[in-house]
Amino acid sequence: MIPVRVLLADDHALVRAGIRALLEGLEGVTVVAEAGNGGEVLELARKHRPDVVLLDISMPGLGGLEASALLKMLSMHANEEYVLQALRAGASGYMLKDSATAELELALQAVMQGETYLSPRISKQMVEGYVQRVGGEQPKSDNLTPRQRQVLQLIAGGHSTKEIAYRLELSVKTVETHRAQLMDRLQIRDIAGLVKYAIRNGLVTTAK
Repeated sequence: MIPVRVLLADDHALVRAGIRALLEGLEGVTVVAEAGNGGEVLELARKHRPDVVLLDISMPGLGGLEASALLKMLSMHANEEYVLQALRAGASGYMLKDSATAELELALQAVMQGETYLSPRISKQMVEGYVQRVGGEQPKSDNLTPRQRQVLQLIAGGHSTKEIAYRLELSVKTVETHRAQLMDRLQIRDIAGLVKYAIRNGLVTTAK
């Protein structure tokens, strides 16, 4: 685990306490401060310079969405429109409050490596919604290899690098290479962009 300094923000003290306990149980993670509203987030972020801000997007005062326009962060809440707003505002990831501890660790690692993280449930929900809206469009030719298509489909399905490696019987490094090649070939800079591309071009379905 890459060392991560986290600023935790939620207007519910009990929620903060629970999430802090989970974070402090992860190797290399340090909670440097806690905030109860968006205004405190900005103040504490300037003071402590955390690597990641983990915040609820619905807080009193300056809300999480407004704060995300000023900070690059990992967000939490469950609604497709909230997800889109958060990503447009500059959030580096999006996960749900009932996510497992292991997912929280994966999300922090992804964000620290410059990736965009979406909870698998959120990713699936967005894929299904988008497919319903653009279902009649014809896929474009993308000149991807069969293996690159497989990797792209699994990424769009919300699978982690380790999960993709296991499913395709590849090493994690090989999967990371395929992902880098996809981004280079498609001129896409993050995971969220790959997901959107896969949906637009009919490379994913809503089937389980």
